[in-house]
Amino acid sequence: MPKKLVIVMANTDPRHGEELGAPLFQATVAAAMDYEVEVICTATAGRLMKKGVAVGLHVKEGSPKSVYDFIKDAHEAGVKFYCCSPNLELFDMKAEDLIPECSGVIGGAHLIEEIMEGDCKVLTY
Repeated sequence: MPKKLVIVMANTDPRHGEELGAPLFQATVAAAMDYEVEVICTATAGRLMKKGVAVGLHVKEGSPKSVYDFIKDAHEAGVKFYCCSPNLELFDMKAEDLIPECSGVIGGAHLIEEIMEGDCKVLTY
């Protein structure tokens, strides 16, 4: 049985905070269940890895907890966050612009390899 979960946030749009809760919460829960968890932020969701973006977002309007707080909780539980390399150019970012919880920048080959050759399950949002 796979002990790794890869969550791909591709269609999850940071402009709609309510879309961000489920994948971040599920990542945290899976890590708490001792699964190895990677969250790969690509396409529009890649903006979440840029410093300052997630701080101003909320899953629910009026909530004191920001999306960045959810990212920090997940990271503290052991979740590794990654930004896809095309997002750097797309959103005018450099590696130093990424939040400290981001474990690095990966390319499309990493994702394909994980899915095709790795012993993992994949959730896509």
